[in-house]
Amino acid sequence: MFVALAYRLMVTVFSWLSLLARSSSAKNVEILALRHEVAVLRRANPRPTLSWTDRAFFAALTRIMPKGLRACRLVTPGTLLRWHRRMAAAKWRQPRPSGRPPIPDELIALIARLARENHRWGVVRIQGELRRLGYRVAAFTIRKILRAHRIPPPLHRDDSWRAFLRAHAVTLLATDYFHVDCAITLQRLYIAFVIEIGTRRVRLLGITANPTGSWATQLARNLAAELEESGHRFTRLIRDRDAKFTAAFDAAFSSIGIRVLPTAPQAPRMKPRAAYCTSSG
Repeated sequence: MFVALAYRLMVTVFSWLSLLARSSSAKNVEILALRHEVAVLRRANPRPTLSWTDRAFFAALTRIMPKGLRACRLVTPGTLLRWHRRMAAAKWRQPRPSGRPPIPDELIALIARLARENHRWGVVRIQGELRRLGYRVAAFTIRKILRAHRIPPPLHRDDSWRAFLRAHAVTLLATDYFHVDCAITLQRLYIAFVIEIGTRRVRLLGITANPTGSWATQLARNLAAELEESGHRFTRLIRDRDAKFTAAFDAAFSSIGIRVLPTAPQAPRMKPRAAYCTSSG
């Protein structure tokens, strides 16, 4: 007990002597640091938090404080160095983007319209159709827009080619040629035909031994006149990229509102078996 009291008195005496050896500026700096530390500790709820003004104040005082007093502060030199590294890293950090741009109202209306007019289309199908139109919209964004407009998800999804044909087959036509080899005359005849996709009805347009572009155009004009008189419901004509299907051939169908759709280049085509004609007619 006596030894501890003597040690405490000796430490106090030496601290007074060290205070006498310090300059008045060092004492003032320590007093300012102690007052600010007390002010920070009074905010402890449950742990004292330092604002950017507190960090700047402690950093400035530690700069002019004697080295012997820097280690006994509320903010250690290691903490000051960590603050400095963070500040230097933040100076050279790239600014974050402001976020995704808002979706235009026209695009939102288009998404809602596609969902209302096509009850079997899901989010992925709507996203694919928008991509064909030149819009790139995330699936989450489309789902969010549909929920905001209270549009329920499709009950039955069927995006197969068979479902597409069921919906549009009655408006589709397809045209092509096939040939017949006559065994008697050793002559090859070319037959032009058109098939109605919905009913599978085949129309034979003409037969010739020398198919040309003008011949195919005349057949197209005859078929267009016949369809116009009957009040057709066809909107598309599918054909391959044969050179006999000229621009005049397409114009004959465009005049009655039928759009001609060429197949993809080098697309596989069905080759019917060659038949043999035994008659001489």
